[in-house]
Amino acid sequence: MKPAVRHGALGLALAGLCGSLAGIAGAAAPLEGTAWVLDSLGGNQAPAAAPLTARFADGRVQGTDGCNRYSAAYVADGKAIQVEPRGIATQMACAPGVMQRAADFMAALSAARSYRIDTGRLRLFGADGHALAQFNAQPWSLVGTSWVVVAINNGRGALASILPDISVTMDFTTDETASGSAGCNTYSASYRSNGDALRFGATAATCRMCAAPEVMVQEQAFFKALESVAVRRIEANRLELRRADGALALDLTRVLTPEDATTPPATSGSSSP
Repeated sequence: MKPAVRHGALGLALAGLCGSLAGIAGAAAPLEGTAWVLDSLGGNQAPAAAPLTARFADGRVQGTDGCNRYSAAYVADGKAIQVEPRGIATQMACAPGVMQRAADFMAALSAARSYRIDTGRLRLFGADGHALAQFNAQPWSLVGTSWVVVAINNGRGALASILPDISVTMDFTTDETASGSAGCNTYSASYRSNGDALRFGATAATCRMCAAPEVMVQEQAFFKALESVAVRRIEANRLELRRADGALALDLTRVLTPEDATTPPATSGSSSP
């Protein structure tokens, strides 16, 4: 199902939000520039396989509610916060339980009136001081992570999904080397990461010829996309590798271990990615 975009009465919502927050608007709060993954909602543990996220940047909070992408204006000052109750979101249909959790998550964001950041965790509280949701800081390091490529920029302005029964992978090791399977051949490439910036060096690969021509075509598209990467963005279990012009070069999903289902994401104690 192709997602649609729900705008609602965005102009009216923003006007109402600014009016209701006139008394607390002020200097940029510590939330700005931070990114989080939901740990618990209303005392219930959040699912590891379908993470819910919140990134605060440029006066908006955005991410995924476990089903749809959302974006809403927010204002924070000191420990006070208020999120626009009607933002914009895609409108994919998911299982009833997933949709209910998404609705509860968005309701918690809208009901939040104060927050606290402590040792890599964000807690949101309602007007009565009751805890609504708890988040863990988004892990930012690539070292020691493993990913599966789900889509590749085909060089013609479009993203192409990975061919059926073909696996394209990427492992980031501690010696600043990425390696994996390109679908037919194995490869390795050096990389340098500095904040959001990410660059890959020359790629070394085996020289096996696969029988299916389309697999070889996909593999060459992968190597070309890898060369074009300039920026990375991690959101929960998704890694976007983008070109300097902002176009998506590679879309990857993290390989989860059994420990990921029970252990909160590691944090450095800093709330900023």
